[in-house]
Amino acid sequence: MTSADRARRVLKRLVAASAAERILISSAALGLSILLGAVLVLIAGRMTTCTASDAVYYFGTGFCYDPVLVFDRLFLGALGEPFSGGWSPEGQFSVTLRETTLLMFTGLSVALAFRAGIFNIGTQGQMVVGGLATAVLVLRAADLVSGVVGAVLLIPFGVVVGAVFGGLYGSIPGFLKAYADANEVITTIMLNFIATGVTLYLVSGAFKDPESAANQTVPLPEYAQFPTVLFGGRQDFSLVALAFGVLAIGGLYYLLEHTAFGYDIRTSGLQPDAAEYGGVDAKRTIVASLTLSGAFGGVAGAMYVMMVLGTFQSGLPSYGFDGITVSILAGNNPIGVGFAALLFGVLKSGTTVVQFATDVPPQLVGVLRGLIILFVAMPEFFRMVGRRVVDPGSKPVATDGGPAKGSADE
Repeated sequence: MTSADRARRVLKRLVAASAAERILISSAALGLSILLGAVLVLIAGRMTTCTASDAVYYFGTGFCYDPVLVFDRLFLGALGEPFSGGWSPEGQFSVTLRETTLLMFTGLSVALAFRAGIFNIGTQGQMVVGGLATAVLVLRAADLVSGVVGAVLLIPFGVVVGAVFGGLYGSIPGFLKAYADANEVITTIMLNFIATGVTLYLVSGAFKDPESAANQTVPLPEYAQFPTVLFGGRQDFSLVALAFGVLAIGGLYYLLEHTAFGYDIRTSGLQPDAAEYGGVDAKRTIVASLTLSGAFGGVAGAMYVMMVLGTFQSGLPSYGFDGITVSILAGNNPIGVGFAALLFGVLKSGTTVVQFATDVPPQLVGVLRGLIILFVAMPEFFRMVGRRVVDPGSKPVATDGGPAKGSADE
């Protein structure tokens, strides 16, 4: 058996892995990344000068950095010290949940497009457009209602506005791909730059807050922002927003797995030729997939405006690009996106804790975080590659738009 045959055999086995096997593989990859990261911390600690009182000793040798402390701060610190006896939902735990909530939506955005066989690199731009539209239109609507009634009406309104404008912006590369055969990777990347430039122009001019030196819109009133439940007002997190994220995960999972439209998306991503032969309208599916993908990105922008900032500022963090990593970690599965977003949120939040609680350089912390993400994502990445390289015994496609008899979806 040649090396190519062995590699093909391994890929085929990885593609056919069950959900339980994939969880075990990812867990093993996480453990291996922590072990390798600990070695890197020890090596860096040997290359650093410190006093004998500050050193930690392993194997009879002194090291300036303690890997146990580093990973304790990275994970348990991000969860707010759950075993310390004085745990509170506020503080770093709320930061972790805030990052998780935003990454849920950007991860769903990318995952939906990937399931349709489309590489949406434009979630960041769709998030920016949705966020600005939410800030402007909710502020206008806030003049008409107030108080509890205002909160009940304006929060869903803001989410819908973000979804609509993000979806419209996502439909642009969809139409370009479907009817002009334009590469969606190029168009979505370029539309990111356009979104950033245009919104900067607008928030520094027509929509600028005259009382602020920053390029931002007028702040939203309190009743037009997500309410805090169990968390203090300064935590920039809301359980209501997290609940929206959980509902979005469940809704997308049901759409993909239990509807005819979801079946069209999945078959288009796996077997576009067979899908068209089975009666799937490829152009409509492309446009609809990128529109819905953009809608999730726009909701992420709305969440950032109504939960975190209370206004729209130029230079939003790169949650859209982080969503690509979250989607790959999750294997493009909506349910997996929730867990991957939590892991990524823990790593982002814990990185800050490590930098403040230890003397480890931020560059090394970044390497550790990247190492964990790389190891956990690699199995799913190879599964994605394997689907295109290896024929895993593809599902038959029924001409009525549903799974054929004897298929795995039955």
